[in-house]
Amino acid sequence: MGTIRVGTCSWTDPTLVNSGRFYPDSARSAEARLQHYASQFNIVEVDSSYYAIPGERNSYLWAERTPDDFAFDFKAFRVFTQHLTPVNSLPKDIREELTPELRRKGNLYYGDLPAELADGLWQRFESPLLPLDTVGKLGVVLFQFPPWFYPGSQQLDYIIRCMGKLPQYRIAIEFRNSMWLSEKNQAVTLGFLRRNNLPFVCVDEPQGFKSSVPPVAEVTSDIGLIRFHGRNKETWEKKGISPAERFNYLYTEEELKPWASKIVELAKQTKEMHVLFNNCHQDKAVVNARQICFMLRSQTPPQTAVE
Repeated sequence: MGTIRVGTCSWTDPTLVNSGRFYPDSARSAEARLQHYASQFNIVEVDSSYYAIPGERNSYLWAERTPDDFAFDFKAFRVFTQHLTPVNSLPKDIREELTPELRRKGNLYYGDLPAELADGLWQRFESPLLPLDTVGKLGVVLFQFPPWFYPGSQQLDYIIRCMGKLPQYRIAIEFRNSMWLSEKNQAVTLGFLRRNNLPFVCVDEPQGFKSSVPPVAEVTSDIGLIRFHGRNKETWEKKGISPAERFNYLYTEEELKPWASKIVELAKQTKEMHVLFNNCHQDKAVVNARQICFMLRSQTPPQTAVE
């Protein structure tokens, strides 16, 4: 059975810090907070890399401040996953190379970028991954594609292109369009991921919406991933709210128990399972992460690492 890693999709969310229910009073600095988090869990997802390309210095600091067996998953910068991206989120030097027309638009898509600037962004994103990869603390780079990323040959080709842009790193794929996992497409989708050794990201999220992806429990590589987005139907597609508000949901033990059994079964097919809670409103994610850790320890052999 592979190692099961459990953690959350942020350790710096303001609602978590301000709740006062996870970090001790002594953990007031960035260093102290990460060290406290790493004493409780052995994986975290860097979500800020979706909004802006992180600095290399942070990666060195994160590597120094965490134990040897700690891992960081990184969320891919949003322009790479074909999300609408504010021009002001690009590095200044690349922003200044844009045409006046693109700068005036305020937002752009990946296809708007000249090839040389797109390549420059990939290189800039790759740089902060290297310090963590060098010391064995880089997990996967998560590519979370938007609801308008429909199944098709062009989309599959684009995923392969993304692999080629980050050849030395493992990229994982999360879909936000249910058609990828429809009765018609599911076997094709999972088969594509398996052939290319791409980890599939299982999700738990509100159902009943066009954007709802079913909670398919499958692995397609030697790394398996599950991300828990909560089940808050009222906020799932609500506009103009923060991510913390959107994912404001506390799972019950009854909701988590079936997943604990599935995680154990999936871990038997992998070298490593990443279980990440994205319901990062106040301390809900850390509470649920701790709960599922207890459940998993009761179901796994003593030699299996569950953190």
